[in-house]
Amino acid sequence: MNINLLALVSVLPLFGSFILVLVPRNSLNLLKLIALNFSSLPFIGSLLIWASYKKSLCQFQFVTKLLLLPALNLNLTLGIDGISLFFLLLTTLLIPICILLSWDSVKKDLKEYLLAFLLLEFFLILVFGILDLLLFYIFFESVLIPMFLIVGIWGSRERKILASFYFFLYTLFGSVIMLLAIVYIYYQVGTTDYEMLLTFSFSELEQKFLWFAFFLAFAGKVPMVPVHLWLPEAHVEAPTAGSVILAGVLLKLGTYGLIRYSLPLFPNASFFFTPFVYTIAVVGIIYTSFTAIRQSDFKRIIAYTSIAHMNLVILGIFSFNSIGLEGAIFQSLSHGFVASALFLVIGIVYDRYHTRIVKYYSGLASVMPIYISIFLFFTMANISFPGTSSFIGEFLILTGSFKCSTVVTFLGATGVILGGAYSLWLLNRIAFGNMKVQYCAKFLDLNKREFVCFLPLILGTLFLGILPNIVLSSIHNSVNCLIELIYF
Repeated sequence: MNINLLALVSVLPLFGSFILVLVPRNSLNLLKLIALNFSSLPFIGSLLIWASYKKSLCQFQFVTKLLLLPALNLNLTLGIDGISLFFLLLTTLLIPICILLSWDSVKKDLKEYLLAFLLLEFFLILVFGILDLLLFYIFFESVLIPMFLIVGIWGSRERKILASFYFFLYTLFGSVIMLLAIVYIYYQVGTTDYEMLLTFSFSELEQKFLWFAFFLAFAGKVPMVPVHLWLPEAHVEAPTAGSVILAGVLLKLGTYGLIRYSLPLFPNASFFFTPFVYTIAVVGIIYTSFTAIRQSDFKRIIAYTSIAHMNLVILGIFSFNSIGLEGAIFQSLSHGFVASALFLVIGIVYDRYHTRIVKYYSGLASVMPIYISIFLFFTMANISFPGTSSFIGEFLILTGSFKCSTVVTFLGATGVILGGAYSLWLLNRIAFGNMKVQYCAKFLDLNKREFVCFLPLILGTLFLGILPNIVLSSIHNSVNCLIELIYF
């Protein structure tokens, strides 16, 4: 069972999408039930993988190999280690939440909408599980297709088409350059198998060019300044479920790519470009934090905070020590819970009142107490309050980066201070003050379905904040093996 469990988890969403195609489009409840079940089963499988995962080993586990083109030395190899395990868990958790969230809100082309999410889950699982560089690129880019459709078709305003093209073109530009780098690697090494590539040493000049080509692709996904402009646009126009998966998983593709490919394959170039990466990461943290403060749109505020938090993760990745790298992976997972929940918070009031402009909301604490309590909890998590997952992640990142540069750590830590400013100010404006009944006359607190959507995110944030070692112990050996590859 262990050998094929990862393969089974990866094909379940695809199998579910084939069944969806056969179901009549007017059978709405059946469509939703099939999509929910076939997106939830991979999460159960992921939990079984985690339960069976051997923490003491640093090599890839649950490996499955399928020969595709033996003449070209191209194989489909699946496997996970401690680095990819929790990205897999995060993906398989958030997709069923997105489908449950859209249970009543999506009426138009429901069948195609559910198909897009199941295909998105299929591609994301393969991105985190694939051990071949060329196939990683194929699935990395395939993620753009369903996400482009989700934003462009089921977005909320007139600019949704423009936003979907922003998202597609910004992220595609760097990826095309990465494809050229992968072709060069194939001609140099004769294979794109990840484990084979780890044994090959590129020259200093080759490493610099290849690292930069990969960095352009991954920086666009994080996103880093100046290729960050697509994210606020995409978030504002996307449906709530689209924003949840965009913030929760898609931004992690950039950080995962840097950890998995850029650091071990091009270690010397990674050291060489560290000052450059630190500079744009610090600029991104400070600039987007100040930009978030001056926004009037609910979603734009959270979108800019996501950029600031993901740029802080970059500091942890380029600290080149186990504390910083473990913190970067942990904070990526934490951000997946917290940012997804904050977009859920926005989506709930938008579904009721059809506006995201902050000035139209006030005094919700007295009429939506459960909603505001959850909003308060995730606001505290967003500013790294002790006892939440973000505190552990940011503490590890800052501790790791402090070993490399005290100045960079100090400047990066200003993002935490500014995070308190924009998060608490937003909460204050929404929760307290006089109710503006001229804009929002009928107030409805959370229903059971919405509360169920929040529950796993609340439990995950608390679980990681109080018992972080349950996750860190699974990451530890894989990160140590990665550091050996970088230094030796």
